[in-house]
Amino acid sequence: MKSAIVVKVAAAAVVVAGLAGCQDLKPLQADVADLKSQVSKLQSDLAAARSAADAANSAAQSASQAASGAQSTANQALAAAQASQSCCDATNEKIDRMFRRSVSK
Repeated sequence: MKSAIVVKVAAAAVVVAGLAGCQDLKPLQADVADLKSQVSKLQSDLAAARSAADAANSAAQSASQAASGAQSTANQALAAAQASQSCCDATNEKIDRMFRRSVSK
């Protein structure tokens, strides 16, 4: 019987302590307000990061297009150089044949 009374008193004390704790909501409201401001800041940081990522992606695409253009120009220059070398080789061969004919006569 004595332990039943102790349990009832302990339960009543817990209820009273719980009610007393619920009355002071100011710290919880301050924490909620702080969390809201942190979430707002994180959202703005996220938006800024997305914007920076989009700008970097755009710059990378522009650089890729410029590199493709440069590669195309280099390929054209190589083709022109090879054609010029072929022409030069043919001219040298003609000159060598002319000198061979004149020496053999």
